[in-house]
Amino acid sequence: MQGGKNLSFFKSMAEGFPVVPNSFAQQPFPTPSPFSISIASTGWSSRPSIHLCDLLLRFLAFLFSFVSALSLVIISPKKKDKASPGSSFGDYTELLYCFTAVMLAFAYSLFQLFKGILEIADKGTLMSDKVSDFTSFIFDQLLVYLLVSSSSVAIPAIKQIEVLSPLWKASIISVSFSFATFLVIAICALLSGYKLCKRIIW
Repeated sequence: MQGGKNLSFFKSMAEGFPVVPNSFAQQPFPTPSPFSISIASTGWSSRPSIHLCDLLLRFLAFLFSFVSALSLVIISPKKKDKASPGSSFGDYTELLYCFTAVMLAFAYSLFQLFKGILEIADKGTLMSDKVSDFTSFIFDQLLVYLLVSSSSVAIPAIKQIEVLSPLWKASIISVSFSFATFLVIAICALLSGYKLCKRIIW
């Protein structure tokens, strides 16, 4: 008798609660939230900032290398005076080496600046991103070595030049800007290495 009452009680309880259909089977796949879209877009929004930073560094390297080369060229006599040797930077192998390294940095920075402007302006690309990362890393390392070695060997040569002469002043300016170019391209080399590691490992 008591069992019959319990059965009728549970039956009435079951009838009191409506049957809920399976919500997981009937509901469609939820659309992504605006938060997930913003996370996915952060990589694209951070990419132009890296490019702009690299472009600014390339411009500084271009400017410093230009000033370094121009300071040596502008004081060199158009016609070499045989009676006064040592009046041109070409008479010193160390200064000639410094001038060559700076001119290579000037040409390379001009190319990188032109390539960066094309990429940011969306006017096309000169090379793929993978090839660009590899070549930038290799040439940045090479120019860093050339600039620091040329600046270091030019210092003893400056001591051999007559103090307060035009060539002495120009050599001081040239070596100073050559070292500044080295620092800028060294930072560019770090950025190139970061982008290359990000492409390979991450």
